[in-house]
Amino acid sequence: MMKIQTVTVLGAGTMGHGIAHGAITSGFETRLFDVSDVQLAKARGQIEAILKKSVELGKLATNDVDAAMSRLTTTSDVGSALAGTEFVIEAAPEKVDLKVKLFADIEAHAPATAVVATNTSALSITEIAGTLSQPSRVGGMHFFNPVHKMKLIEIVRALESSEATLETIEAVSRAMGKETVLVREAPGFITTRVNASIGNEAFYMLMEGVASACDIDKALKLGLNHPMGPFELVDLVGLDTRLSILEYLHKSMGEKYRPCPLLAQYVKAGRLGKKVGRGVYEY
Repeated sequence: MMKIQTVTVLGAGTMGHGIAHGAITSGFETRLFDVSDVQLAKARGQIEAILKKSVELGKLATNDVDAAMSRLTTTSDVGSALAGTEFVIEAAPEKVDLKVKLFADIEAHAPATAVVATNTSALSITEIAGTLSQPSRVGGMHFFNPVHKMKLIEIVRALESSEATLETIEAVSRAMGKETVLVREAPGFITTRVNASIGNEAFYMLMEGVASACDIDKALKLGLNHPMGPFELVDLVGLDTRLSILEYLHKSMGEKYRPCPLLAQYVKAGRLGKKVGRGVYEY
């Protein structure tokens, strides 16, 4: 198992900036890539805001913020992001074509020895890894949102993931202060499969008029001890993301995962969640 010093994160969105934050605070020299310079600037600001909040809470000293930020490089040049890197975390949105395109960049620009992790919550890692000449160096590394608060990483064994690859992903996860579970690849892994089912059923209940969104959330929080209700959670994750996952599960595993028509309608209306200020709830 190789000792990792340099991490490259591909994608500076909600998950990407959170993963980059976790990497720099764990001592890794970190490169954050995105095609959009605007998104990179936004991500840098979001990372700084998380660090400053940690100072306010007494979890970090002010000089730790400067040290952490000094380990972060942002770039819209994928070649420079991948050149000489030891560990790549692909964090593009949940669309196979986007991830495959980034894997072509990895094949072209990253060292053949670099371990590659994909942060997907549902897609086939075997399919994505198969686009590389050495699929054994690829495994799943499913982070949870918000990354700086959530303790779990699902490590996913694809068909050809090597033991050395999985051990390296485990070591990086532990260095970031995370707990891990090891999952054999299956659609939705553990958490996404269960959570998508709960969230989809909640939408069917809302559509049928069983109860209000607020009361469904309240019932699951107080009656089942869930930290968040299903509608609070989907607004955080993004309704478009949840719909995409359910469409994949429906295609892969059958009718019980058919997306609720109300969820699809919300997405068509642009009610995508907190990121746009309007989902199930208004923000």
